[in-house]
Amino acid sequence: MNQYAKRRQQMGYIREEAEAPQPAPAPRAPALAAIEGPFAVEVEPEMAGERLDRALARAAEAAGFALSRTRIKALIEDGRVTIDGKAADDAGTKLRAGQSLVVDVPAAAPAEPVGEDIPLEIVFEDDHLIVLNKPAGLVVHPAAGHESGTLVNALIAHCGDSLSGIGGVKRPGIVHRLDKDTSGLLVVAKSDAAHQGLAALFADHGRTLSLTRQYRALVWGAPERASGTVEANLGRHATHREKIAVVSEERGREAITHWRREEMFGADKNGLPIASLITCQLETGRTHQIRVHMAHIGHPVVGDPLYATGFKTKVGQLAPKAQSLLAKLGRQALHAAVLGFAHPITGEELMFESKLPADMAALMKALRG
Repeated sequence: MNQYAKRRQQMGYIREEAEAPQPAPAPRAPALAAIEGPFAVEVEPEMAGERLDRALARAAEAAGFALSRTRIKALIEDGRVTIDGKAADDAGTKLRAGQSLVVDVPAAAPAEPVGEDIPLEIVFEDDHLIVLNKPAGLVVHPAAGHESGTLVNALIAHCGDSLSGIGGVKRPGIVHRLDKDTSGLLVVAKSDAAHQGLAALFADHGRTLSLTRQYRALVWGAPERASGTVEANLGRHATHREKIAVVSEERGREAITHWRREEMFGADKNGLPIASLITCQLETGRTHQIRVHMAHIGHPVVGDPLYATGFKTKVGQLAPKAQSLLAKLGRQALHAAVLGFAHPITGEELMFESKLPADMAALMKALRG
């Protein structure tokens, strides 16, 4: 049973089965180092016919340098790669034995967003990455309308010179995001090598590599079953550009959310629960995935301004204190509570858990009556 299946078993999605003996893990490759300055490669006979970008990426990795194919392509476009002394202009150039290649890697440029002194709740940090607890209301990355005051601005100020350069720029490597009004755990890379490793983990979605992401959500009503899985492709809404919608396979991307009912609160006039606490585990990581999937099965996240608009009548069924706390919450009641992964450099298995923020915890207490 692989790690992904074990996690599904722990959450109650599959039955325990006999486990076959597992082979010993392969030795982990040494950490890749940042590179600055010229890097020379002689084209050996076995490299003949290989693409320029692929050959340089392989040679850099063999030499212990963090230099991805994407970064190499950018350097080729900037005229910083030569073949026998002449600037290369095509990443797909096929090599010939005996050619001399040189890559001139410039020093990492200063980050474009400026650093800002914004308080951060750091739960883990080393030379390669940071795990932090993001508060609700904090935008992760600068964008139109949010050029400053973001998590990236805060991280640039916090990390300073410890950022070794992601893609040639001294900036934190964002491999996953949380919506502005979703709180909880987030991991960010500080080096190119860690960024590449984390990106591979999140692209795999925990299917074969070590990655666990669990969220706690307060939702309207309560699913009849104790647990289940939502498999529904997601894509941009046809008319409401801020929203994501369940769409056809042709229009959207695969999205899978596993959920488990934890607790139910109150009773409406029909004797059905008014709300419930749900644990969600992501098998994919799409924009607004949990919010859209829970709304799709009829149980949108409490307080969600986009996907729970049809449930405003439910608010009137809450006790006065709960109504007051919900109004004060002013956001979707969604929290990234558990984050686990294998450290991309050391291989150490890391697991972090974040308790519900005060606003969600207070609302849940009021819902209990």
